[in-house]
Amino acid sequence: MPRYASMIKEGMIKRGHSVQIWTPKPYFYNLPLRCALKKWLGYLDQYVLFPLEVKLKLKECTTDTLFVFADQALGPWVPLVRDRSHIVHCHDFLALKSALGIVPENITGTTGKIYQNFIRKGFSKGKNFISISQKTQDDLHSLHQGKIEISEVVYNGLNRPFQQLDRDKSRVTLGDQLQLDLSKGYVVHVGGNQYYKNRKGVIEIYSAWRLTSQFNLPLLLIGEAPSTELEGVFQNSPFKNDIHFIAGLGDDYINKAYSGANCLLFPSLDEGFGWPIAEAMACGCPVITTDEAPMTEVAGQVAFLISRKPMNPVLVNDWAVNSAKQISKIMELSVEERQLCVNAGFNQVKKFNTAASLDKIEEFYELVLNTKK
Repeated sequence: MPRYASMIKEGMIKRGHSVQIWTPKPYFYNLPLRCALKKWLGYLDQYVLFPLEVKLKLKECTTDTLFVFADQALGPWVPLVRDRSHIVHCHDFLALKSALGIVPENITGTTGKIYQNFIRKGFSKGKNFISISQKTQDDLHSLHQGKIEISEVVYNGLNRPFQQLDRDKSRVTLGDQLQLDLSKGYVVHVGGNQYYKNRKGVIEIYSAWRLTSQFNLPLLLIGEAPSTELEGVFQNSPFKNDIHFIAGLGDDYINKAYSGANCLLFPSLDEGFGWPIAEAMACGCPVITTDEAPMTEVAGQVAFLISRKPMNPVLVNDWAVNSAKQISKIMELSVEERQLCVNAGFNQVKKFNTAASLDKIEEFYELVLNTKK
């Protein structure tokens, strides 16, 4: 969220607006006390001291001030400006849906449920919202407990420069960096260990593909080091020697990773948006992803779609085998067919232009201000 907030700040300043960012300061958190108390001291900073600071600052704000929340997770502070011009950006409601029991793959504990309910009550006091996808907007409308006056969708703009690089050179450069032979290509996944990223499913699909494929291409999982659970799936794969977890890779090398890949494998269970899909398309990399929103919103008609991974373990193997067919389909594309796919991706990713997104955001900011007058 700091990167997203900075993008908005810089974009609005360039458009002639005066911008301030208000965030809680770590007063209690910085006290030299036991680490076990740190989290709770941080809560005092956020939910006791910060609201007092905001109330003092509000006395100095003019009526033409717009209060922008960079994420609906900042909901506990929305009631402070409920009667002033405000707008809340919504990214995803995965944590809240988990807390409500809507997501069986991710069980939330008691304190997590209390915290998410606290956030929900807060953002439900908000009246004006911008969502990063139609799926996120649908979730907002089903979870909001109050009255929504303005609700718009503005797709994310790519907030890092991604472009198609020479495929062979990218493979050599990345391979040298990782000390791997990537000269013949590879399958790539970009994401963390969050349940919805479905990294287990990535390994299951890859293993199913390798069992029947004549290609011996490696799998690169770029993101975090594997969790304990994921490590178990990795160890059980007969192709574990060709599966590589890559952590701490810089933006420049991620661009090369997309450009040199045969395909991006992104079987996500859910997302707020789905950044890797757009990033891969911008780099000329074909995408395999789930046939549900918002993945389908980002991918449009371009991606090779697979079904969502089933909860029933008995059905997972069939799902992996069927999904693996899409990797084979990409591998069998002729040069001309692949180029058509790449070109379609370039056209699709034009929707996710940062300048255009900021123009729309500014338009809705002004709409909220004018509506309040």
